[in-house]
Formats: sequence, C-alpha cells, structure tokens
Amino acid sequence: MAIRLGDIAPDFQAQTSEGTIQFHKWLGDGWGVLFSHPADFTPVCTTELGAVAKLRSEFDKRNVKVVALSTDSVESHGKWIGDINETQGTEVNFPLIADPSFEVAKLYDMIHPEVSDKFTVRSVFVIGPDKKVKLTITYPAATGRNFDEIIRVIDSL
Repeated sequence: MAIRLGDIAPDFQAQTSEGTIQFHKWLGDGWGVLFSHPADFTPVCTTELGAVAKLRSEFDKRNVKVVALSTDSVESHGKWIGDINETQGTEVNFPLIADPSFEVAKLYDMIHPEVSDKFTVRSVFVIGPDKKVKLTITYPAATGRNFDEIIRVIDSL
C-alpha cells in the first residue's frame, strides 16, 4: 500500500553503515529525509550521495537528518562509501541502510516490479518532527535527484 502525505511514516529497525537504528527514535524531534537508490557503485548514485554529503551543513541548519537506503549489504556500503569519498571529494556523513531482505523497501513501497523486482526506485520521503510524511517523490532509477530542490521544499514546509 502506498504511503500518502499525512500518514505516520512507518517505523523500522535496520542495520546501517553507522550501526543499528530504530527509525523514529533515530529521527528524534527533528525532520528526516529517507531516500533510496537502486544499487551501490552506480554512477548516478555515487554523485548523488556525494552531493548530499556536501549539503550536510544545510540539512543541519534545518534540524534535518538524512538517511539513504539500498538493498545492498552493510559491507558493500562500507566499500562504496570509500569510493564516494574519493571520487566526489567529500566524506559521507549520514547512514546508509542495508536492506538486502527488502523489508524497509517494501514497507515504503520502493520496489516497483514493473521496473525491477530487486532494485529500489529513487524514492524520497520528507518526514516532519511529528513523524508524518510531508513529501513523497519517486523518480525512475536512471534519473538523479536535485537535493537543492528538496531543501527548498523543506524550507517551504
């Protein structure tokens, strides 16, 4: 079932590149951006995660935590973070959720079987301090996102 604006964002526990998180507890009393990417080591994803890392101060100013998700493992994420840091000239400064069993991806309807049954599409969820979904955007897997636009939307919310 699709998540709609105003719904309580589903809570979950997951392994990440920074340890285990309980999503709602991890969010605390601030805003959150949960976004998925199709797979580790893909060129568009690599540049996108580098861009998000470079925007960390903008997210911090707004009390926004950012977390990415793919269906790859924590071990793969660790290797990929090194690649992102090197190729994008930054330090990944947010967790990457490992979801090889698709639990979170299915909970948030990030798998679109008509496109792929094993990769997430590029979904974005902005979640308010009340844990309600304030924005959803879904892009095709091959299309990168503009996180300056996501920051602009957070400001408008």
